[in-house]
Amino acid sequence: MSRSDVPSDAPIRVAALYRFARFPDPAALRAPLLQLCLDRGVRGTLLLAGEGINGTIAGAPDAIDAVIAHIRALPDCADLDVKYSGAEAMPFDRMKVRLKREIVTMGEPDIDPLHTVGTYVDPKDWNALISDPDTILIDTRNDYEVAIGAFEGAIDPKTEKFRDFPAWFRERRDELLGSGKQPKVAMYCTGGIRCEKSTAFLKQEGVDEVFHLKGGILNYLETVPETQSMWEGECFVFDQRVAIRHGLATGTHSACAACGRPVSEADRASPLYVEGESCPACYGAKAEDRGAAA
Repeated sequence: MSRSDVPSDAPIRVAALYRFARFPDPAALRAPLLQLCLDRGVRGTLLLAGEGINGTIAGAPDAIDAVIAHIRALPDCADLDVKYSGAEAMPFDRMKVRLKREIVTMGEPDIDPLHTVGTYVDPKDWNALISDPDTILIDTRNDYEVAIGAFEGAIDPKTEKFRDFPAWFRERRDELLGSGKQPKVAMYCTGGIRCEKSTAFLKQEGVDEVFHLKGGILNYLETVPETQSMWEGECFVFDQRVAIRHGLATGTHSACAACGRPVSEADRASPLYVEGESCPACYGAKAEDRGAAA
């Protein structure tokens, strides 16, 4: 969604952004960026690493515009990928700018999306690609994200964290690709950033035809009419909205206060759901084992 497409009556503007870039000294970028966000009342989380920037922030429209302009002025960030949506209330509690080794953690140090990446596919062309019988479709998100929504026919790796994806693929490579002509591989994630690395990883592993959904599920749900959609369910997002639907409308899921996993209407009706204490996914687990969704 471009800035001009954001609903003018939305009191809060939410910006999901990322950019792979060369930051020789990401620590030097942190303080000015954090101070600007605090001064403008912007909240959310931004990650800085030597490979670029990633995160989601929210605030008044003019405040978000100021922060995005600041980020676009950073080295090689003029083409920053930003997806906007609106919210009725602030979806974050505070502002954090964190220094990390990777802006999305895969744990494969030789992967460089600035060097090699899969072929981007616009949402309008996505249905045709994934309907092709010579294409296999892989969801690169975590298991709890896939559980509430996915594309028809997608393979669910059932990974708990993105860094588990390389091992999953290597273990199942022969099963996935077969011994004859390699199929086309299409992959998708929430906003596109995980697919930058997963497609780069598959290319490095020798897979020739690798594709990914440009702008991720968020872009698809925004631009593809629901009547033509191949998406089923809702899309998990890492803020207090929890999930979104077509048109980027807020979904029906809430978040478990104990483990952070998405909780459906059916989950809330379960005897294993105790508000503020547990959900069917974490009921009976020890408090120290209930890690928040990440």
